[in-house]
Amino acid sequence: MDVFEVVIALLLGGAALAALARRIGTPYPALVALAGAALALLPGTPTVVLDPELALALFVAPVLLDAAFDASARDLVTHWRTVAGLALGAVILTVVAVAVVVHWLVPGMPWAAAIALGAIVAPPDAAAATAVLKQLRPPHNLLVILEGESLFNDAGALLIYRLAVGAAVAGTTVGWNVVPTLLVVTVGSIGLGLLLQKLATRTLSRIEDVATAVIVQFCVTFAIWILAERLHLSGILTTVTFAMSVARDSGELTPARVRVPSFAVWEVAVFVLNVLAFVIVGLQLKPIVAGLDRAALLDYVGIAAAVCAATIGARLAWVAGVAALSRSVALSPRGAALVGWCGMRGIVTLAAAMALPVATASHAAFPHRDLILFTAFSVVLGTLVVQGMTVRPLLSFLALEDDGAVESEVKLARVETLRAGLAGLDTSAATEAADLLRRRHELQLRRALLALEGGAELAAPGSADREARIADRQLVRTAMTAQRHRLVMLRQDGTIGAAAFQVVEQELDWMELSIQQVLSRDES
Repeated sequence: MDVFEVVIALLLGGAALAALARRIGTPYPALVALAGAALALLPGTPTVVLDPELALALFVAPVLLDAAFDASARDLVTHWRTVAGLALGAVILTVVAVAVVVHWLVPGMPWAAAIALGAIVAPPDAAAATAVLKQLRPPHNLLVILEGESLFNDAGALLIYRLAVGAAVAGTTVGWNVVPTLLVVTVGSIGLGLLLQKLATRTLSRIEDVATAVIVQFCVTFAIWILAERLHLSGILTTVTFAMSVARDSGELTPARVRVPSFAVWEVAVFVLNVLAFVIVGLQLKPIVAGLDRAALLDYVGIAAAVCAATIGARLAWVAGVAALSRSVALSPRGAALVGWCGMRGIVTLAAAMALPVATASHAAFPHRDLILFTAFSVVLGTLVVQGMTVRPLLSFLALEDDGAVESEVKLARVETLRAGLAGLDTSAATEAADLLRRRHELQLRRALLALEGGAELAAPGSADREARIADRQLVRTAMTAQRHRLVMLRQDGTIGAAAFQVVEQELDWMELSIQQVLSRDES
Protein backbone atom coordinates (compact mmCIF):
# COMPACT_ATOMS: atom_id res chain seq x y z
CA MET A 1 0.00 0.00 0.00
CA ASP A 2 2.91 2.38 0.72
CA VAL A 3 4.14 2.08 -2.88
CA PHE A 4 0.64 2.63 -4.24
CA GLU A 5 0.15 5.76 -2.15
CA VAL A 6 3.54 7.12 -3.21
CA VAL A 7 2.83 6.48 -6.89
CA ILE A 8 -0.59 8.17 -6.71
CA ALA A 9 0.92 11.18 -4.96
CA LEU A 10 3.72 11.39 -7.49
CA LEU A 11 1.36 11.11 -10.45
CA LEU A 12 -0.51 14.09 -9.05
CA GLY A 13 2.81 15.83 -8.51
CA GLY A 14 3.80 14.97 -12.08
CA ALA A 15 0.66 16.65 -13.39
CA ALA A 16 1.48 19.76 -11.36
CA LEU A 17 5.08 19.74 -12.61
CA ALA A 18 3.87 19.42 -16.20
CA ALA A 19 1.65 22.47 -15.73
CA LEU A 20 4.60 24.38 -14.25
CA ALA A 21 6.84 23.27 -17.14
CA ARG A 22 4.37 24.61 -19.71
CA ARG A 23 4.23 27.91 -17.87
CA ILE A 24 8.02 28.39 -17.76
CA GLY A 25 8.70 26.83 -21.20
CA THR A 26 10.70 23.82 -19.97
CA PRO A 27 10.31 20.14 -20.96
CA TYR A 28 8.23 18.53 -18.23
CA PRO A 29 10.55 15.46 -18.04
CA ALA A 30 13.25 17.78 -16.69
CA LEU A 31 11.16 18.65 -13.63
CA VAL A 32 9.96 15.06 -13.24
CA ALA A 33 13.58 13.87 -13.38
CA LEU A 34 14.44 16.22 -10.51
CA ALA A 35 11.52 14.74 -8.57
CA GLY A 36 12.81 11.23 -9.28
CA ALA A 37 16.26 12.20 -8.02
CA ALA A 38 14.70 13.58 -4.84
CA LEU A 39 13.06 10.20 -4.22
CA ALA A 40 16.46 8.52 -4.13
CA LEU A 41 17.53 10.87 -1.32
CA LEU A 42 14.22 11.24 0.52
CA PRO A 43 14.02 9.14 3.70
CA GLY A 44 10.94 7.01 4.23
CA THR A 45 10.14 6.28 0.60
CA PRO A 46 9.71 2.58 -0.25
CA THR A 47 12.09 0.51 -2.37
CA VAL A 48 10.72 -0.82 -5.67
CA VAL A 49 12.31 -3.51 -7.81
CA LEU A 50 10.87 -3.87 -11.33
CA ASP A 51 11.15 -7.11 -13.25
CA PRO A 52 13.88 -6.35 -15.86
CA GLU A 53 12.05 -8.30 -18.56
CA LEU A 54 9.02 -6.05 -18.11
CA ALA A 55 10.75 -2.67 -18.34
CA LEU A 56 11.20 -2.28 -22.09
CA ALA A 57 7.80 -3.67 -23.04
CA LEU A 58 5.96 -1.60 -20.44
CA PHE A 59 7.64 1.75 -20.95
CA VAL A 60 9.01 1.77 -24.49
CA ALA A 61 6.40 -0.03 -26.61
CA PRO A 62 3.44 2.39 -26.08
CA VAL A 63 5.60 5.52 -26.11
CA LEU A 64 7.35 4.46 -29.30
CA LEU A 65 4.14 3.49 -31.08
CA ASP A 66 2.57 6.84 -30.18
CA ALA A 67 5.57 8.73 -31.59
CA ALA A 68 5.82 6.60 -34.73
CA PHE A 69 2.10 7.00 -35.44
CA ASP A 70 2.54 10.78 -35.66
CA ALA A 71 5.69 10.61 -37.80
CA SER A 72 5.53 11.91 -41.37
CA ALA A 73 6.82 9.31 -43.82
CA ARG A 74 7.00 11.93 -46.57
CA ASP A 75 9.18 14.28 -44.54
CA LEU A 76 11.40 11.44 -43.34
CA VAL A 77 12.06 10.44 -46.96
CA THR A 78 12.92 14.04 -47.80
CA HIS A 79 15.47 14.27 -44.98
CA TRP A 80 16.53 10.62 -44.91
CA ARG A 81 20.27 11.34 -45.22
CA THR A 82 20.34 13.62 -42.21
CA VAL A 83 18.05 11.38 -40.16
CA ALA A 84 20.03 8.24 -41.04
CA GLY A 85 23.30 9.96 -40.24
CA LEU A 86 22.09 10.93 -36.79
CA ALA A 87 20.28 7.66 -36.10
CA LEU A 88 23.29 5.52 -36.99
CA GLY A 89 26.44 7.62 -36.84
CA ALA A 90 25.64 9.60 -33.72
CA VAL A 91 24.53 6.46 -31.89
CA ILE A 92 27.67 4.50 -32.80
CA LEU A 93 29.97 7.39 -31.91
CA THR A 94 28.21 7.85 -28.57
CA VAL A 95 28.43 4.13 -27.78
CA VAL A 96 32.15 4.06 -28.56
CA ALA A 97 32.93 7.29 -26.68
CA VAL A 98 31.02 6.27 -23.55
CA ALA A 99 32.44 2.74 -23.57
CA VAL A 100 36.01 4.04 -23.84
CA VAL A 101 35.50 6.64 -21.09
CA VAL A 102 33.82 4.30 -18.62
CA HIS A 103 36.28 1.45 -19.26
CA TRP A 104 39.15 3.88 -18.67
CA LEU A 105 37.60 5.11 -15.41
CA VAL A 106 36.54 1.62 -14.29
CA PRO A 107 39.15 -0.82 -15.67
CA GLY A 108 37.40 -3.75 -14.04
CA MET A 109 34.24 -3.27 -16.09
CA PRO A 110 34.06 -5.74 -19.01
CA TRP A 111 33.91 -4.21 -22.47
CA ALA A 112 30.49 -5.78 -23.06
CA ALA A 113 29.07 -4.01 -19.99
CA ALA A 114 30.74 -0.73 -21.00
CA ILE A 115 29.23 -1.00 -24.50
CA ALA A 116 25.85 -1.77 -22.94
CA LEU A 117 26.08 1.47 -20.93
CA GLY A 118 27.00 3.36 -24.10
CA ALA A 119 23.98 1.91 -25.89
CA ILE A 120 21.71 2.78 -22.93
CA VAL A 121 22.61 6.48 -23.01
CA ALA A 122 22.95 6.76 -26.81
CA PRO A 123 19.34 7.40 -27.94
CA PRO A 124 18.02 10.94 -27.35
CA ASP A 125 14.37 11.54 -26.51
CA ALA A 126 12.95 13.94 -29.09
CA ALA A 127 9.72 14.38 -27.15
CA ALA A 128 11.48 16.42 -24.49
CA ALA A 129 12.86 18.83 -27.08
CA THR A 130 9.87 19.07 -29.40
CA ALA A 131 7.54 19.73 -26.46
CA VAL A 132 9.26 23.10 -26.11
CA LEU A 133 10.19 23.67 -29.75
CA LYS A 134 6.63 23.28 -31.04
CA GLN A 135 5.54 26.14 -28.80
CA LEU A 136 8.25 28.35 -30.29
CA ARG A 137 7.68 27.23 -33.92
CA PRO A 138 11.20 26.71 -35.31
CA PRO A 139 11.71 25.63 -38.96
CA HIS A 140 9.63 22.52 -39.60
CA ASN A 141 12.52 20.54 -41.06
CA LEU A 142 14.38 20.67 -37.73
CA LEU A 143 11.39 19.12 -35.95
CA VAL A 144 11.22 16.41 -38.63
CA ILE A 145 14.90 15.62 -38.18
CA LEU A 146 14.65 15.41 -34.39
CA GLU A 147 11.50 13.28 -34.39
CA GLY A 148 12.73 10.98 -37.15
CA GLU A 149 16.09 10.53 -35.49
CA SER A 150 14.40 9.64 -32.21
CA LEU A 151 12.45 6.82 -33.87
CA PHE A 152 15.39 5.13 -35.53
CA ASN A 153 18.21 5.79 -33.08
CA ASP A 154 16.18 3.90 -30.49
CA ALA A 155 16.23 0.88 -32.79
CA GLY A 156 19.96 1.09 -33.48
CA ALA A 157 20.91 1.69 -29.86
CA LEU A 158 18.74 -1.10 -28.47
CA LEU A 159 20.04 -3.58 -31.05
CA ILE A 160 23.57 -2.85 -29.84
CA TYR A 161 22.28 -2.98 -26.27
CA ARG A 162 20.78 -6.47 -26.76
CA LEU A 163 24.00 -7.82 -28.25
CA ALA A 164 26.18 -6.25 -25.56
CA VAL A 165 23.98 -7.45 -22.70
CA GLY A 166 23.89 -10.93 -24.22
CA ALA A 167 27.68 -10.95 -24.44
CA ALA A 168 28.02 -9.69 -20.86
CA VAL A 169 25.63 -12.37 -19.57
CA ALA A 170 27.38 -15.12 -21.51
CA GLY A 171 30.85 -13.80 -20.73
CA THR A 172 31.85 -13.36 -24.40
CA THR A 173 32.91 -10.36 -26.46
CA VAL A 174 31.17 -8.32 -29.14
CA GLY A 175 32.81 -8.41 -32.60
CA TRP A 176 32.19 -8.05 -36.32
CA ASN A 177 30.46 -11.43 -36.34
CA VAL A 178 27.30 -9.68 -35.14
CA VAL A 179 26.84 -7.76 -38.43
CA PRO A 180 24.95 -10.58 -40.22
CA THR A 181 22.73 -10.91 -37.16
CA LEU A 182 21.96 -7.18 -37.25
CA LEU A 183 21.00 -7.38 -40.94
CA VAL A 184 18.72 -10.37 -40.39
CA VAL A 185 17.07 -8.76 -37.38
CA THR A 186 16.53 -5.48 -39.26
CA VAL A 187 14.95 -7.05 -42.34
CA GLY A 188 12.91 -9.52 -40.29
CA SER A 189 11.58 -6.80 -37.97
CA ILE A 190 10.44 -4.57 -40.84
CA GLY A 191 8.74 -7.51 -42.56
CA LEU A 192 6.98 -8.57 -39.36
CA GLY A 193 5.77 -5.02 -38.73
CA LEU A 194 4.23 -4.79 -42.22
CA LEU A 195 2.57 -8.18 -41.88
CA LEU A 196 1.08 -7.39 -38.46
CA GLN A 197 -0.21 -4.07 -39.79
CA LYS A 198 -2.28 -5.85 -42.41
CA LEU A 199 -3.80 -8.16 -39.81
CA ALA A 200 -4.40 -5.46 -37.18
CA THR A 201 -5.98 -2.96 -39.59
CA ARG A 202 -8.67 -5.45 -40.59
CA THR A 203 -9.50 -6.09 -36.94
CA LEU A 204 -9.37 -2.51 -35.60
CA SER A 205 -11.45 -1.08 -38.46
CA ARG A 206 -14.40 -3.26 -37.45
CA ILE A 207 -14.50 -2.08 -33.81
CA GLU A 208 -16.87 0.84 -33.19
CA ASP A 209 -17.05 0.79 -29.40
CA VAL A 210 -14.58 3.30 -27.98
CA ALA A 211 -13.58 1.41 -24.83
CA THR A 212 -13.10 -1.84 -26.73
CA ALA A 213 -11.09 -0.10 -29.45
CA VAL A 214 -8.71 1.56 -26.99
CA ILE A 215 -8.15 -1.66 -25.04
CA VAL A 216 -7.47 -3.59 -28.23
CA GLN A 217 -5.02 -0.89 -29.37
CA PHE A 218 -2.96 -1.24 -26.20
CA CYS A 219 -3.13 -5.03 -26.26
CA VAL A 220 -1.99 -5.08 -29.89
CA THR A 221 0.91 -2.76 -29.03
CA PHE A 222 2.22 -5.06 -26.30
CA ALA A 223 1.51 -8.17 -28.38
CA ILE A 224 3.63 -6.81 -31.25
CA TRP A 225 6.54 -6.16 -28.93
CA ILE A 226 6.29 -9.53 -27.20
CA LEU A 227 6.00 -11.43 -30.50
CA ALA A 228 9.03 -9.66 -31.95
CA GLU A 229 11.09 -10.44 -28.85
CA ARG A 230 9.99 -14.10 -28.86
CA LEU A 231 11.15 -14.34 -32.49
CA HIS A 232 14.48 -12.72 -31.47
CA LEU A 233 13.76 -9.68 -33.62
CA SER A 234 13.76 -5.99 -32.71
CA GLY A 235 10.66 -4.86 -30.85
CA ILE A 236 11.64 -1.26 -31.64
CA LEU A 237 11.87 -1.67 -35.42
CA THR A 238 8.77 -3.85 -35.55
CA THR A 239 6.73 -1.33 -33.56
CA VAL A 240 7.95 1.66 -35.61
CA THR A 241 7.18 -0.10 -38.90
CA PHE A 242 3.77 -1.20 -37.65
CA ALA A 243 2.79 2.25 -36.34
CA MET A 244 3.83 4.17 -39.43
CA SER A 245 1.97 1.69 -41.65
CA VAL A 246 -1.18 1.86 -39.54
CA ALA A 247 -1.10 5.66 -39.52
CA ARG A 248 -1.14 5.67 -43.29
CA ASP A 249 -4.46 3.79 -43.46
CA SER A 250 -6.21 4.80 -40.25
CA GLY A 251 -7.58 8.12 -41.51
CA GLU A 252 -10.36 6.52 -43.53
CA LEU A 253 -10.81 3.30 -41.60
CA THR A 254 -11.16 4.68 -38.05
CA PRO A 255 -14.38 6.59 -37.24
CA ALA A 256 -13.95 10.00 -35.64
CA ARG A 257 -15.90 9.01 -32.54
CA VAL A 258 -13.25 6.35 -31.87
CA ARG A 259 -10.22 8.29 -32.98
CA VAL A 260 -10.81 11.45 -30.90
CA PRO A 261 -11.09 9.77 -27.48
CA SER A 262 -8.38 7.22 -28.27
CA PHE A 263 -5.93 10.03 -29.00
CA ALA A 264 -6.73 11.55 -25.62
CA VAL A 265 -6.22 8.21 -23.87
CA TRP A 266 -2.88 7.66 -25.57
CA GLU A 267 -1.69 11.13 -24.61
CA VAL A 268 -2.52 10.47 -20.97
CA ALA A 269 -0.94 7.00 -21.08
CA VAL A 270 2.34 8.34 -22.47
CA PHE A 271 2.44 11.02 -19.79
CA VAL A 272 1.76 8.49 -17.01
CA LEU A 273 4.46 6.13 -18.32
CA ASN A 274 7.01 8.94 -18.38
CA VAL A 275 6.21 9.91 -14.81
CA LEU A 276 6.22 6.30 -13.60
CA ALA A 277 9.57 5.62 -15.26
CA PHE A 278 11.26 8.43 -13.33
CA VAL A 279 9.47 7.44 -10.13
CA ILE A 280 10.47 3.78 -10.35
CA VAL A 281 14.08 4.55 -11.24
CA GLY A 282 14.27 6.97 -8.33
CA LEU A 283 12.92 4.31 -5.98
CA GLN A 284 15.37 1.73 -7.36
CA LEU A 285 18.27 4.12 -6.86
CA LYS A 286 17.39 4.60 -3.20
CA PRO A 287 19.05 1.39 -1.90
CA ILE A 288 22.00 1.93 -4.24
CA VAL A 289 22.69 5.41 -2.90
CA ALA A 290 22.03 4.30 0.67
CA GLY A 291 24.60 1.50 0.34
CA LEU A 292 27.44 3.80 -0.76
CA ASP A 293 29.80 5.55 1.58
CA ARG A 294 30.87 9.11 0.83
CA ALA A 295 33.97 8.15 -1.16
CA ALA A 296 32.12 5.59 -3.28
CA LEU A 297 29.28 8.03 -3.92
CA LEU A 298 31.75 10.67 -5.10
CA ASP A 299 33.31 8.09 -7.43
CA TYR A 300 29.88 7.27 -8.86
CA VAL A 301 29.11 10.96 -9.34
CA GLY A 302 32.45 11.56 -11.06
CA ILE A 303 31.96 8.63 -13.44
CA ALA A 304 28.40 9.75 -14.21
CA ALA A 305 29.58 13.31 -14.93
CA ALA A 306 32.29 12.04 -17.28
CA VAL A 307 29.83 9.82 -19.13
CA CYS A 308 27.34 12.68 -19.40
CA ALA A 309 30.03 14.95 -20.86
CA ALA A 310 31.07 12.24 -23.33
CA THR A 311 27.42 11.73 -24.34
CA ILE A 312 26.82 15.42 -25.01
CA GLY A 313 30.19 15.93 -26.66
CA ALA A 314 29.87 12.98 -29.03
CA ARG A 315 26.52 14.21 -30.32
CA LEU A 316 27.68 17.79 -30.79
CA ALA A 317 30.79 16.59 -32.65
CA TRP A 318 28.81 14.30 -34.96
CA VAL A 319 26.10 16.85 -35.79
CA ALA A 320 28.70 19.53 -36.48
CA GLY A 321 30.56 17.14 -38.79
CA VAL A 322 27.38 16.17 -40.65
CA ALA A 323 26.42 19.81 -41.11
CA ALA A 324 29.89 20.70 -42.38
CA LEU A 325 30.06 17.87 -44.91
CA SER A 326 26.43 17.75 -46.01
CA ARG A 327 25.27 19.50 -49.17
CA SER A 328 21.72 19.60 -47.89
CA VAL A 329 20.24 22.85 -46.61
CA ALA A 330 18.39 20.87 -43.92
CA LEU A 331 21.16 21.52 -41.42
CA SER A 332 22.54 25.02 -41.56
CA PRO A 333 25.18 25.93 -38.96
CA ARG A 334 22.49 27.44 -36.72
CA GLY A 335 20.18 24.47 -37.29
CA ALA A 336 23.02 22.08 -36.48
CA ALA A 337 23.69 23.91 -33.22
CA LEU A 338 20.05 23.47 -32.18
CA VAL A 339 19.81 19.82 -33.27
CA GLY A 340 23.10 19.01 -31.57
CA TRP A 341 21.98 20.58 -28.31
CA CYS A 342 18.58 18.84 -28.39
CA GLY A 343 20.06 15.54 -27.25
CA MET A 344 18.20 15.08 -23.99
CA ARG A 345 17.86 11.49 -22.84
CA GLY A 346 14.57 10.15 -21.54
CA ILE A 347 12.32 7.18 -21.08
CA VAL A 348 14.14 4.79 -23.46
CA THR A 349 17.37 5.24 -21.52
CA LEU A 350 15.58 4.69 -18.21
CA ALA A 351 13.76 1.59 -19.46
CA ALA A 352 16.92 0.08 -20.94
CA ALA A 353 18.78 0.62 -17.66
CA MET A 354 15.97 -1.01 -15.67
CA ALA A 355 15.92 -3.91 -18.16
CA LEU A 356 19.48 -4.95 -17.34
CA PRO A 357 19.46 -8.54 -16.01
CA VAL A 358 20.30 -8.98 -12.37
CA ALA A 359 22.59 -11.98 -12.92
CA THR A 360 24.70 -13.57 -15.66
CA ALA A 361 24.49 -17.10 -17.03
CA SER A 362 26.86 -18.26 -14.30
CA HIS A 363 24.49 -16.79 -11.66
CA ALA A 364 27.01 -14.08 -10.84
CA ALA A 365 25.77 -10.52 -10.48
CA PHE A 366 25.64 -8.54 -13.70
CA PRO A 367 28.92 -6.57 -13.77
CA HIS A 368 28.56 -3.11 -12.25
CA ARG A 369 24.78 -3.06 -12.65
CA ASP A 370 24.29 -0.52 -9.84
CA LEU A 371 26.88 1.81 -11.37
CA ILE A 372 25.27 1.53 -14.81
CA LEU A 373 21.79 2.28 -13.43
CA PHE A 374 23.10 5.23 -11.42
CA THR A 375 25.03 6.59 -14.40
CA ALA A 376 22.12 6.18 -16.82
CA PHE A 377 19.76 8.11 -14.56
CA SER A 378 22.40 10.77 -14.00
CA VAL A 379 22.83 11.24 -17.75
CA VAL A 380 19.07 11.58 -18.17
CA LEU A 381 18.90 14.06 -15.30
CA GLY A 382 21.92 16.03 -16.48
CA THR A 383 20.85 16.33 -20.11
CA LEU A 384 17.26 17.22 -19.25
CA VAL A 385 18.28 19.89 -16.76
CA VAL A 386 21.32 21.34 -18.55
CA GLN A 387 20.11 21.03 -22.15
CA GLY A 388 16.35 20.90 -21.68
CA MET A 389 16.15 24.08 -19.66
CA THR A 390 18.34 26.01 -22.10
CA VAL A 391 16.65 25.02 -25.39
CA ARG A 392 14.27 27.98 -25.27
CA PRO A 393 16.94 30.70 -24.83
CA LEU A 394 19.18 28.95 -27.37
CA LEU A 395 16.44 29.03 -30.00
CA SER A 396 15.88 32.72 -29.31
CA PHE A 397 19.62 33.38 -29.60
CA LEU A 398 19.89 31.50 -32.91
CA ALA A 399 16.86 33.40 -34.29
CA LEU A 400 15.46 30.34 -36.07
CA GLU A 401 11.92 31.05 -37.22
CA ASP A 402 9.09 29.00 -38.67
CA ASP A 403 9.26 28.78 -42.46
CA GLY A 404 5.47 28.59 -42.79
CA ALA A 405 5.52 25.29 -44.69
CA VAL A 406 3.03 23.55 -42.43
CA GLU A 407 0.67 26.53 -42.31
CA SER A 408 0.57 26.69 -46.11
CA GLU A 409 -0.22 22.99 -46.35
CA VAL A 410 -2.98 23.34 -43.76
CA LYS A 411 -4.62 26.12 -45.75
CA LEU A 412 -4.43 24.09 -48.94
CA ALA A 413 -5.84 21.00 -47.22
CA ARG A 414 -8.78 23.01 -45.87
CA VAL A 415 -9.66 24.28 -49.33
CA GLU A 416 -9.40 20.86 -50.96
CA THR A 417 -11.37 19.02 -48.29
CA LEU A 418 -14.11 21.66 -48.30
CA ARG A 419 -14.34 21.46 -52.07
CA ALA A 420 -14.62 17.68 -51.86
CA GLY A 421 -17.29 17.95 -49.18
CA LEU A 422 -19.28 20.49 -51.15
CA ALA A 423 -19.06 18.38 -54.28
CA GLY A 424 -20.24 15.34 -52.35
CA LEU A 425 -23.41 17.02 -51.11
CA ASP A 426 -26.59 15.91 -52.80
CA THR A 427 -27.69 18.97 -54.77
CA SER A 428 -31.17 17.52 -55.22
CA ALA A 429 -31.82 17.36 -51.50
CA ALA A 430 -34.16 20.16 -50.46
CA THR A 431 -34.29 19.63 -46.72
CA GLU A 432 -33.47 22.40 -44.27
CA ALA A 433 -30.45 20.47 -42.95
CA ALA A 434 -29.04 19.96 -46.45
CA ASP A 435 -29.44 23.65 -47.29
CA LEU A 436 -27.76 24.67 -44.04
CA LEU A 437 -24.88 22.27 -44.67
CA ARG A 438 -24.34 23.57 -48.21
CA ARG A 439 -24.34 27.18 -47.02
CA ARG A 440 -21.90 26.39 -44.24
CA HIS A 441 -19.52 24.62 -46.67
CA GLU A 442 -19.73 27.47 -49.17
CA LEU A 443 -18.96 30.06 -46.48
CA GLN A 444 -16.03 28.06 -45.11
CA LEU A 445 -14.71 27.47 -48.64
CA ARG A 446 -14.76 31.20 -49.41
CA ARG A 447 -12.87 31.94 -46.20
CA ALA A 448 -10.38 29.13 -46.84
CA LEU A 449 -9.71 30.42 -50.35
CA LEU A 450 -9.10 33.93 -49.02
CA ALA A 451 -6.63 32.53 -46.48
CA LEU A 452 -4.87 30.44 -49.15
CA GLU A 453 -4.55 33.44 -51.46
CA GLY A 454 -3.36 35.70 -48.65
CA GLY A 455 -6.56 37.72 -48.51
CA ALA A 456 -6.34 40.79 -46.32
CA GLU A 457 -9.56 39.92 -44.52
CA LEU A 458 -7.97 36.84 -42.96
CA ALA A 459 -4.26 37.50 -43.20
CA ALA A 460 -4.52 40.75 -41.26
CA PRO A 461 -7.94 40.99 -39.65
CA GLY A 462 -9.10 44.39 -38.62
CA SER A 463 -10.77 45.48 -35.43
CA ALA A 464 -14.24 44.87 -36.89
CA ASP A 465 -13.39 41.24 -37.61
CA ARG A 466 -11.98 40.76 -34.15
CA GLU A 467 -15.11 42.29 -32.58
CA ALA A 468 -17.29 39.98 -34.69
CA ARG A 469 -15.38 36.92 -33.54
CA ILE A 470 -15.58 38.04 -29.92
CA ALA A 471 -19.34 38.51 -30.32
CA ASP A 472 -19.64 35.05 -31.91
CA ARG A 473 -17.79 33.45 -29.01
CA GLN A 474 -19.87 35.31 -26.44
CA LEU A 475 -23.06 34.26 -28.20
CA VAL A 476 -21.99 30.62 -28.19
CA ARG A 477 -20.97 30.81 -24.53
CA THR A 478 -24.29 32.38 -23.50
CA ALA A 479 -26.37 29.84 -25.41
CA MET A 480 -24.40 26.86 -24.12
CA THR A 481 -24.59 28.12 -20.55
CA ALA A 482 -28.36 28.46 -20.76
CA GLN A 483 -28.74 24.98 -22.25
CA ARG A 484 -26.59 23.39 -19.60
CA HIS A 485 -28.41 25.20 -16.81
CA ARG A 486 -31.78 24.05 -18.10
CA LEU A 487 -30.52 20.47 -18.39
CA VAL A 488 -29.34 20.48 -14.76
CA MET A 489 -32.70 21.84 -13.62
CA LEU A 490 -34.57 19.09 -15.49
CA ARG A 491 -32.55 16.49 -13.65
CA GLN A 492 -32.92 18.18 -10.29
CA ASP A 493 -36.72 18.42 -10.48
CA GLY A 494 -37.01 14.80 -11.57
CA THR A 495 -38.23 15.45 -15.11
CA ILE A 496 -35.38 13.36 -16.56
CA GLY A 497 -33.16 10.65 -15.12
CA ALA A 498 -29.40 10.20 -15.08
CA ALA A 499 -29.29 8.19 -18.31
CA ALA A 500 -31.09 10.89 -20.31
CA PHE A 501 -29.01 13.57 -18.63
CA GLN A 502 -25.76 11.88 -19.68
CA VAL A 503 -26.91 11.47 -23.29
CA VAL A 504 -27.93 15.10 -23.67
CA GLU A 505 -24.89 16.35 -21.80
CA GLN A 506 -22.63 14.46 -24.21
CA GLU A 507 -24.50 15.95 -27.16
CA LEU A 508 -23.98 19.45 -25.75
CA ASP A 509 -20.27 18.70 -25.24
CA TRP A 510 -19.82 17.63 -28.86
CA MET A 511 -21.86 20.60 -30.11
CA GLU A 512 -19.73 23.03 -28.15
CA LEU A 513 -16.49 21.48 -29.36
CA SER A 514 -17.71 21.54 -32.96
CA ILE A 515 -18.73 25.20 -32.82
CA GLN A 516 -15.49 26.18 -31.11
CA GLN A 517 -13.50 24.42 -33.83
CA VAL A 518 -15.40 26.25 -36.57
CA LEU A 519 -14.71 29.59 -34.89
CA SER A 520 -11.04 28.71 -34.43
CA ARG A 521 -10.68 27.69 -38.08
CA ASP A 522 -12.36 30.88 -39.21
CA GLU A 523 -10.00 32.83 -36.99
CA SER A 524 -6.88 31.21 -38.46
